[in-house]
Amino acid sequence: MGTNPTKIALLMSSLCSFSLIAPAMAANDTSTAKVDEHVVVIGRSDNTPLNIAANVNVIDAAAIEMSGATSVTEVLRGQSGIQLSDNNIGTSFAMRGFSASTAVNNTLILLDGRRLNNIDIAAPSLNAIPLNQVERIEILSGSAGVLYGDQAVGGVINIVTKSPENTGGSMQLSGGSFDTYEGRGDISGAINKDWRYFLTGSYNQGDNYREHNANETGSILGRIQYKTATDSFFVETSYYDDDRENPGELTKEQFKANPRHSDNTQEYIHEMTTAARTGYQHQLTQHWALAADVDYSDTLVSSLNWGANSQNTRSMLMFSPKAIANYITRQGELNLVTGLDISRGKADFDSMQRSNVQQTQSAYVHATVPLSPTLSYVVGGRYAWIQDELKDGQVYPLGIDLDEDAHAFELGLNYRPSAEHRLYLRVDDNFRFAKVDEQAYTPKDVFGLKPQTGRSYEAGWDWTLTSQTLRVSLYRLDLEDEIVFDPSAPMPEGGSFQGANVNADASRRYGASADWDWQITQALQLGLEYNYTDAEFTDGLNDGKQLSWVAEHTGRGYLSMDIAEHFQVFAEAIYTGDRFIEGDNGNEGDKLASYVLSNLALNYTRDAWLASLRIDNLFDKDYVSSGYYGGAWGDSYYSGRGRDVRFTVGYRF
Repeated sequence: MGTNPTKIALLMSSLCSFSLIAPAMAANDTSTAKVDEHVVVIGRSDNTPLNIAANVNVIDAAAIEMSGATSVTEVLRGQSGIQLSDNNIGTSFAMRGFSASTAVNNTLILLDGRRLNNIDIAAPSLNAIPLNQVERIEILSGSAGVLYGDQAVGGVINIVTKSPENTGGSMQLSGGSFDTYEGRGDISGAINKDWRYFLTGSYNQGDNYREHNANETGSILGRIQYKTATDSFFVETSYYDDDRENPGELTKEQFKANPRHSDNTQEYIHEMTTAARTGYQHQLTQHWALAADVDYSDTLVSSLNWGANSQNTRSMLMFSPKAIANYITRQGELNLVTGLDISRGKADFDSMQRSNVQQTQSAYVHATVPLSPTLSYVVGGRYAWIQDELKDGQVYPLGIDLDEDAHAFELGLNYRPSAEHRLYLRVDDNFRFAKVDEQAYTPKDVFGLKPQTGRSYEAGWDWTLTSQTLRVSLYRLDLEDEIVFDPSAPMPEGGSFQGANVNADASRRYGASADWDWQITQALQLGLEYNYTDAEFTDGLNDGKQLSWVAEHTGRGYLSMDIAEHFQVFAEAIYTGDRFIEGDNGNEGDKLASYVLSNLALNYTRDAWLASLRIDNLFDKDYVSSGYYGGAWGDSYYSGRGRDVRFTVGYRF
């Protein structure tokens, strides 16, 4: 990875850049500039997308409503080059060329800035986050190792829920294909001048597309917020419950004969999560603010799979204090954020007699420093340390303590020669630590996996007019010691199945993306997006081979038209190119065929009423939503959802 600056140098470099520019500050500068439409928090402080030297896409509430989508998953499908993998009980979101199994640990999922990624390799559950809770979704494509640390490798998805800024509420009822029924509601209001409240809940049940795949899902969230000119405080608690039958995999022959079929009759997974969160921010001076968040979550997962019952628990406690600075200088706006991320997670797996206590501590600093009114640079660093206290009944019956550390550095340039144009360059290191499942199943004589490390290079251009926006970006992502499961690796001593988790050979990903939106008239809008990904191994046995489950070409197009005073039509097509099935890193089998999913929505709004008819997979296309390479034993297939019709009616008050 080239030169490795010391840990102290990583953190001090940004502080030095701040101190050098400080004498030039001019707090009385009152010059103004055009403010971008969206304020995002994905940079760990409020900012606008064009002021962040990265590829940031914001899907706001209006865009979500326009699409008629009924779930977070459908909103994200095809956005910002995201490639989905759905095994019918959970979805993973791959960004920047990761396979389905590795995407879970290389795409960071946040809910209001709180990590949803688990201490184990299970994918974060987004099934229980109803759209009526969502204010917007922020997508940062590319590494964010300095800002977020562990697992922010391919990108970051931040789901921002509604806050109690207004008084009112809404109710929605919907029903449709596969005996699906859903109810959602929310209400917010003022307790007094400074205190406000927000309460929301949802319930969903349905049989789903495949046999033995029924679900019953519910959630509730409550928040109380205090806000004055200098102080803000909130406390919230939530409960998510997702009970879902597991239809299991299909053979190739079964998939072709009947993609809805299931051989399972009893298997299920039931996940229940209770979470609490509180945060406080104080405006210390005109330029400095101090803030801290405390998050706690506790999850119980009960399941019956492969004939065995299991009951696993996960808990996570996180503390994230930070200091935020904002200065208006003669050259422009200077922003700095520095803080700590401290966490303690615990996982217990009763069926494997496996447990782990994982502690992480990290410090970071990140600054955007103006060089002129049109040019600024970004610099930052992070140092992270992790310790695992691991016990496994088969591999580590006496237990083992493991500890590792990693660091990341970021340097970028952001150039805005005019209100219409923005160009940026960015280099960002990334890393991820091994999960408990991965550390507990390594080859004989391998005691602990090394951290996966990498470096991302990116360049981009944004062109913004009154009626059009165009975003173009190019990137390269190099990884070393990538953490993967290798079915050909020696089985651990005491292991129960062939293969092991290893630090793999080096890999490289190139890519390009283009995203264009055009408001042709007040009533007509269209958009096109194209993503190219070239992901391959650059060392070892599979040198030059394509990474599995990564489509080289993906794209999306949409059209929105107001066809009458109260009616709007939305249509979209999402293309996924051909790719090797998950696990076929030797490229020995045939590629899975490319496919296009077409979705259509008809929306009606009048006064406080809203109605929507949404049809997903309009042409009932059969496609593989997830699959695994089996070699001589045969591949495993999971069916994508067939044509799905949903009617929703809602009322705002």
